[in-house]
Amino acid sequence: MAESVKRPVDLRSDTVTRPPPGMRRAMAEAEVDDDVLGKDPTVDRLERRVAELLGKDSALFFPSGTQANQTAMLLHTSPGTEAVCDSESHVFNYEVADAAWLAGVQLNPVESDHGRLTAADVVKAIRPGDRHHSRTSLVWMENTHNMHGGVVVPLASMQSVRELALERELPVHLDGARLWNASAASGTSLSDYSACADTVMVCFSKGLGCPIGSVLAGPRELIDAAWSVRKRLGGGMRQVGILAAAGLWSLDHVLPELADDHARAARLAEACRQIDGLEPVEPDTNIVMIDITIPGIDAAGLARRLEEQGVLLLTAGPTRVRAVTHFDVDDDGISRAIGGFRSALS
Repeated sequence: MAESVKRPVDLRSDTVTRPPPGMRRAMAEAEVDDDVLGKDPTVDRLERRVAELLGKDSALFFPSGTQANQTAMLLHTSPGTEAVCDSESHVFNYEVADAAWLAGVQLNPVESDHGRLTAADVVKAIRPGDRHHSRTSLVWMENTHNMHGGVVVPLASMQSVRELALERELPVHLDGARLWNASAASGTSLSDYSACADTVMVCFSKGLGCPIGSVLAGPRELIDAAWSVRKRLGGGMRQVGILAAAGLWSLDHVLPELADDHARAARLAEACRQIDGLEPVEPDTNIVMIDITIPGIDAAGLARRLEEQGVLLLTAGPTRVRAVTHFDVDDDGISRAIGGFRSALS
């Protein structure tokens, strides 16, 4: 019998993972109820556990990080005001202008050092509060920073932003979709990072390998209000414990192993550094940005060549590709990916 064809090495994102058998069993066996009518016991367990991990009073499960982020936007701001964020942030580039569409809020993007937003960056963007300007109503941070290659924003930088925000009486939201990775890479606790913001969003479908789900955490009164906002946005779900069970399983079995993804990303970057025409950015976590320096080959062209070699990734600019490691790609998968890069550029 012919050997079965191997699956491609899929490095497009850490959102492409397939639930492993243990996660599927946990989902199938989850205790459930109608979460819209009352409280699903399994999602209640997940919300309480995440709130404890993040050092917050309360937490609420959402179907997506974007919906959780925009719920935070609606909670903290009012129409006609402005939120300060990094110019490469997810909320500015990849949430289809939801802040304007849903909240009537203008985003004021500022440049930072590779996503490491500091008080010095933010203070320049805070409006003076006169009648000619929109009022600044929110400061938005992101950690890890996706489009800067999974960069870990140092705790000290975040603390400086928090101190400025408190001084100016501004709330802070943290898009922590991959905060798990920041904590695993830096050794800084999730709660220490979360202390720098009023509300925090964490995502279970990035890094932790769940099929769906994010959680918004913060003060109890805000999270109580978030329930109604989620309802307005169509985010009320019934037997959501089936999904929450995947999150609980991932906290026990995937979160402790995140450093393995980071090690594999570092190995891939080092191997690409040895290939003529590639200049990878040294990764902090599980995202590897790779610049192409060969004339005549752009990111889309390299992606096509790699796909022919059984390696999938995404473009991140005209001459930059992005590879993201995750638990579906083991050491052998990284070896295959390295071989694919070499063959594609031979």
